[in-house]
Amino acid sequence: MLEAVSSVSSAGELAKTSEVINSATPAVQPGAATVGFNNVLEQVAADAIGSIKAGEAASIQSIHGKLSAQKVVEAVMSAERSLQMAVAVRDKVVQAYQEVSRMAI
Repeated sequence: MLEAVSSVSSAGELAKTSEVINSATPAVQPGAATVGFNNVLEQVAADAIGSIKAGEAASIQSIHGKLSAQKVVEAVMSAERSLQMAVAVRDKVVQAYQEVSRMAI
């Protein structure tokens, strides 16, 4: 699913969003660390993917009898929260795009 979300940015008009974000970034001093909106989204997506993979790994370890049920439930619940958050962010991005596309030029 996350691959599908990331592939949307390469399609059509949505690809221009990255250009707009990068062009709106203010000038910074050389050597200063910059944190843009796209970097934050990349980090959130990477964390969500890591959480989902950890939940899957915990489930597999439980099947082999190497992990307690409590640890598995914690890992799966964390993965579920990450997935719900990713879906909510995707919905808000789509909603914002639709709102901008309805604006009169």
